Amino acid sequence: MKPLSFVIITYNRPADMLDLARNIAGLQGTEELLEEVIVVNNASTADYGEVRTFISAHPEIPFRYLDAPENLGVARGRNFAIRQGRAPILIMLDDDAELRDADCLYRLMEAFKTAETNRPVAIVSFKVLFYATGDMQRNAFPHKQFERHCHKPFLETSYYAGGAHAVPRTAIEAAGLYPEDFFYGMEEYDLSYRLIDAGYAITYSDKVVMLHKESPLGRSPHRDKVRMMWVNKCKVAWRYLPLRFFITTALMWSMEYLKQTRGDFHGWWAGWRAIAGIPGGQRRKPVGPEAMRYLKRTGARLWY
Repeated sequence: MKPLSFVIITYNRPADMLDLARNIAGLQGTEELLEEVIVVNNASTADYGEVRTFISAHPEIPFRYLDAPENLGVARGRNFAIRQGRAPILIMLDDDAELRDADCLYRLMEAFKTAETNRPVAIVSFKVLFYATGDMQRNAFPHKQFERHCHKPFLETSYYAGGAHAVPRTAIEAAGLYPEDFFYGMEEYDLSYRLIDAGYAITYSDKVVMLHKESPLGRSPHRDKVRMMWVNKCKVAWRYLPLRFFITTALMWSMEYLKQTRGDFHGWWAGWRAIAGIPGGQRRKPVGPEAMRYLKRTGARLWY
């Protein structure tokens, strides 16, 4: 079996998905390294006919186009794809992205081999640049102290970019899949803490560069998505961190919600009602002392 699988969840971006399929087909080392390219159509209403036609015309690339039974969201969509895959290492990409360097598959294998850490590597998070400008995408860099670390070629860190990373299947099997109750947002933090608690390292490497077609001006997130991010981050804090971080996360994200939604108090109350139900509905599984030492050593931002 070849070592690598691509995993792409696509939703209403057929033109971008077609560009990405062409990009993958042009990479070096696909015959040697690539077991499969799993494309999951997450119940999109858009026409993916051109994508299907391209896949049919390129049997030399091991595409597997799958239709999800419903819109599974981000976490369940990834779990659906992971269960379909076979290869030892999964490469997870956003569907509005391309890989910059034709030899990136070889670079990725090298990144796993040369990681400077005394823990087994669970994640290699990629360098992400804006497709339009070539500038580094700050909110896709896996550390909150961006200015301090952004120029480093390698970094051991505490979380990763969900649409620009690779993960060994053995790490997923050890820590578990993505949380099925997260429809959108913060699922990377949930898995990160479980991976760290299982003894793995999360790393960043500039050996693999992804070009992201998101606008440098950012997206205007829908208030429902912002609320899901707030509630899910609180679930993560409740499950894995000391109690004080659950409290500070709830409070500080509540202010962030009002800021991003320009004072949507109706959604704010809905968020607080969901958070009030977390202690009674979510089991706490705090990470151990060694994991907390890892989080502090790598500069994890735990308060929110």
